Amino acid sequence: MALVTRTTTDGVAQVRLARPDKLNALTLPLLDELVATARELRKDKTLRAVVIAGEGDSFCAGLDFASTLEKPIDVAKAFAPRPWRGTNTFQEACWAWRRVPVPVIAAVHGHCLGGGVQIALAADFRFATPDSTWSVLEGKWGIIPDMSGIQALSELVGIDTAKRLTMTAEMLSGKQASDLGLVTELDADPVVAATAFAQRLAERSPDALAAAKRLFNDTWHRSPRRTFARERIEQAFLLFGANTKIAREAAFKKVAPVYKPRQR
Repeated sequence: MALVTRTTTDGVAQVRLARPDKLNALTLPLLDELVATARELRKDKTLRAVVIAGEGDSFCAGLDFASTLEKPIDVAKAFAPRPWRGTNTFQEACWAWRRVPVPVIAAVHGHCLGGGVQIALAADFRFATPDSTWSVLEGKWGIIPDMSGIQALSELVGIDTAKRLTMTAEMLSGKQASDLGLVTELDADPVVAATAFAQRLAERSPDALAAAKRLFNDTWHRSPRRTFARERIEQAFLLFGANTKIAREAAFKKVAPVYKPRQR
């Protein structure tokens, strides 16, 4: 049985964590499937956006310790980083979504704890119910977030807030998470809201979206000089691209653009 499911409609992929009976708690096979799914989507030039959600009553309740720690050798293998990627399996299950060259939106309801928070934070945007439950829960178990969460937190909140959330493992509602800047938008039905947002993004040039994602991800907190250089490089590729021409002509004629597959 698949632990991660995927469907694609009109260029928008719907990815689901599919262990609803376990609140979508993370196992090593589930992590492997997340990595494989992200890699498959990365190759799809017709893809426009991705919505990640959880089946059942929760987004993700974090790591399934009982299942995972039964296999210490497998954990050790998953913990070892791949030199060519700079991440291990735990980290890549989250960070792989940063490598997908389209907007990725997490739709969160119910529990979003530990590793679940780190998956959500690795997305480009987060839509959540006001009553969802968020926690950097690792602190409760005497460990730290090590699935790319430290990097993601540093991009979204101040260092004092990141330390507080990590050290206390306090529980937050979706509304509180939104107030801190962890959640992009609150909605009673985050999957519907996230899908509508994905469809809006799909109206823009896929090349421009990919360039914007690369640019922000690669230069956030970097020097202005580095950012300016990357702006010039990305723009040089876009200026004479086919999809840029399509976007420009559609804007002038006030019609819906029909884009070609993503070029980069």
